[in-house]
Amino acid sequence: MRAVVQRVSRAKVTVNGSTAGEIGLGLLVLLGVGRDDTDADATYLADKFSGLRIFEDEDGKMNRNVVDVGGSVLAVSQFTLYGDVRRGKRPSFDAAAPPPSARRLYEFFVEQIRAAGLRCETGRFQETMQVELVNDGPVTILLDSKKQF
Repeated sequence: MRAVVQRVSRAKVTVNGSTAGEIGLGLLVLLGVGRDDTDADATYLADKFSGLRIFEDEDGKMNRNVVDVGGSVLAVSQFTLYGDVRRGKRPSFDAAAPPPSARRLYEFFVEQIRAAGLRCETGRFQETMQVELVNDGPVTILLDSKKQF
């Protein structure tokens, strides 16, 4: 699994003009599911996010996690994180999981975030979405469950 995590002061996802998910302070997680991903990948990333220390403490150092600051998570499925443009200018998505398994792992990931005691809003799987956010910092972190980066 691959993820782009952004520390936000607020974020919202809409589908056809209707709000699907919205948070204040917290993490916006754009999540891509790969063809070879398993429950272990989702569990690894969910654990990583809940403990990721990217919020500032009283000294201005990144020492707090989303739980410490009482934040929430907005998880948005984004298969384009597996877009490969090494051979031209049109992305290939061959490494992305097919929709049925991607949906299952995305939903499992959301369950893991909620099981950690976090409020987790979502987008809508396999829908065209508009994502609005205010990146606080800006702070953006890339994560890969296979630790490729």
